[in-house]
Parts: sequence; C-alpha cells; structure tokens
Amino acid sequence: MMETRRTLRRLLEGPGAIVVPGAYDSLSAVLVQQAGFEAVYMSGYAVSAALLGMPDLGLLTGSEMVDNSRRMASAIRIPLIVDGDTGYGNALNVRRTVQTYEQAGVAAIQLEDQVTPKRCGHMSGKQVIDRAEMVGKIRAAVEARRDPDLMIVGRTDAASIEGTNAAIIRAKAYADAGADILFVEAPDDVREIEVIAAGLNSAAPLVYKVPEGRPAPPLSFGDLADLGFSIILMPIGTLLAATAGMQRSLRELSTNNSPVDPEIPSLTFGKFNDLMGLPTMQELEKRYAD
Repeated sequence: MMETRRTLRRLLEGPGAIVVPGAYDSLSAVLVQQAGFEAVYMSGYAVSAALLGMPDLGLLTGSEMVDNSRRMASAIRIPLIVDGDTGYGNALNVRRTVQTYEQAGVAAIQLEDQVTPKRCGHMSGKQVIDRAEMVGKIRAAVEARRDPDLMIVGRTDAASIEGTNAAIIRAKAYADAGADILFVEAPDDVREIEVIAAGLNSAAPLVYKVPEGRPAPPLSFGDLADLGFSIILMPIGTLLAATAGMQRSLRELSTNNSPVDPEIPSLTFGKFNDLMGLPTMQELEKRYAD
C-alpha cells in the first residue's frame, strides 16, 4: 500500500494528466487495472448504486465505504483514490475516517465541503459548510495520517452556490491547510474551467471530473492537461456501461427467452475465469497439494 501511494505522488509530479476511471467493487477495479490505467477511483455515487441500489444522497455510512475500499485496494496493484464524502461528521470524525481509510490501503482520500448529509455534486439542493470549518477538517485529515505519502484531496462544491471566485478562494485555503490535491466540483462551461485552472494550478495538482452521462464542455483530455489539470476523473462510466449491458442482456432474456444478445459479444465462462486469475490460483493449489 505504501508503494501505491508513492506511485500516485510520482504520477502527479510528472508532466501531463492521468485519466482515472471510477469503480465500485473489486471486479470493476480489477478491470480498470487490466485495461492499463494507472489509478482507479472509488466513486461514492457508484458504490451507493451498487451496494444499496439507491441514489447518492449521503445514505452510505463511513464503515460501509471503508469496507468496500479495503476489498478493492487488496484486489489491485495500482493506486486507489477514494471518495470520503464529508468525512462523516466534524473534524474529529474526519480524523477517524482518514485513519480507517489509511488502514484499508488507499492512496488518496477526497473530502468535500458539503453539509451532512451530502448529495451528488451535480444534483440540485447542495449546501456547503463555512470555509473555516472545512479548513479545520482538512487540517484534521492531514494530522491524522501516519503515512505522509497518503494524499488528501480537498474538494469544494461552492462554485454553483457561492460562485467560481469563492470556490477558488476556498480551494486555496484548503491547500494552505495541507490538502495535496484540489478539486472544484461541477464547473458549467469552458470559461469557468479555464478560470479555475488559472486560479489554482500553482497551488496544487488539480482534478477535473468529466460529467459522464451529461453534456460535457468541449475540451479534450489534451486540452485539460494543457490547462494544468493533473487528474481527469471518469467516476461513473463503468457503472453506466455495466448497467446498460445488464439491461440489454436481461431484456433479451425476458423478451426472447435467449440469454445472448446477438449484437453484443458475450464473455464466455472460461474467459471470465481467466480474467479473475483462476489459472494462477489453480497452479498455486496444485503446488501446495504437491
């Protein structure tokens, strides 16, 4: 786990930006790794859907999220960035949240300045706590970690509530409090993205979240890297793709009494076992038996 944390720091110190897909369980995290990505993100939105079958309205508990992250981190060798929501309470709760996530083996923890319970950053009705309170929570997070390579992501949802300039001021304050990475949530257009990048790219590595499933500003990954973003986050694409695939398969089964949609190449049982590393486990089983 310490090596994955150092890996993430090295990646962010290098040129350009890394594309970080989201995942919601060990299988989706393994698939992200197998596709060749250098890091993976545990999305609270996706985990809420996968574990609870419910929307991202702060319904998941901290212990549920940490347990999920522990399983995901143990299944992969690339850095895992996790959505720590609001830290599940005040600054003292943040301390324990960071400690338990660190024990779970994650490489970075995202903390946001919404009130509790939070909601998805692209949903209406968001509220944010006072800037000073969030600064205290960031300080608590930094002091709570034992491994200095564990990174703290300071996220603000203030842009749509208090305005872009206020969000930039908040993010700078979070960097001053020790946040290693900054994340201004849900900019609406190219101009706002440019203003955020210009205002913050000298303060800390920046996150841009692609609004998957919604209209996105016309910026390529290269454009975002040129603006100064270090992490291009794709948090729910795997969830949307998996859900659409299951819907098509189940619709085919329901309407045609056939388990295979002829337009979608199916994954055989054997190929799936290979993906999960069954041959390696069988070799180990044989070696230990011998």
